[in-house]
Amino acid sequence: MLPEVQKSLAAGSIAAGYTGVGTAFSNPVRILFLQNLTDAAVQWSMDGIDDHFPMPANGFLLLDVMGNKSVSDQFFISEGTRMYVKQLGVPTTGSVYVSAMYGKK
Repeated sequence: MLPEVQKSLAAGSIAAGYTGVGTAFSNPVRILFLQNLTDAAVQWSMDGIDDHFPMPANGFLLLDVMGNKSVSDQFFISEGTRMYVKQLGVPTTGSVYVSAMYGKK
């Protein structure tokens, strides 16, 4: 397992519409860790259009898609996927974070 570069977005940059958090994943993701370390609820999206994961202030979501599987099993969050976030409340402090792990080829 290797980490992608952590991505983040400060509270003041989280808008009423979706904003991308960093860049798209460079590798197929096996483990995805989303954190909302702001003081307000946010909504996450994997396509920047549809709502996928609401998250309370200081909340997190850990998706272990296939941490215990081989590369040949081929079930990942696709390379090129980008995470997006928007306001549910109005965050004034903190940031949101996207951390991801992929399998060494």
